[in-house]
Amino acid sequence: MEGEGVGWIAAIIIGGVAGWLAEKFMHSNMGLLMNIVLGIVGAIVANFILGVLNIQPLVGWLGYLITGFVGACVLIALGRLVRR
Repeated sequence: MEGEGVGWIAAIIIGGVAGWLAEKFMHSNMGLLMNIVLGIVGAIVANFILGVLNIQPLVGWLGYLITGFVGACVLIALGRLVRR
């Protein structure tokens, strides 16, 4: 994350915001810690998916927020599928 211009503290903050946005968008109910985890792990998942599709991953604060949001939405949807 350092090479992309986003430090660890910023990654936690942006991950929390991305997770919170995904929580609101997907009408889910999770806590602050889970929002942070979803945002950070979601960004990792989304960057992996973009890499597999040969799409240049987004960089910087806004790119991390977008990929975290999309990845967190994917993780929430997968979690719902597993629970059913």
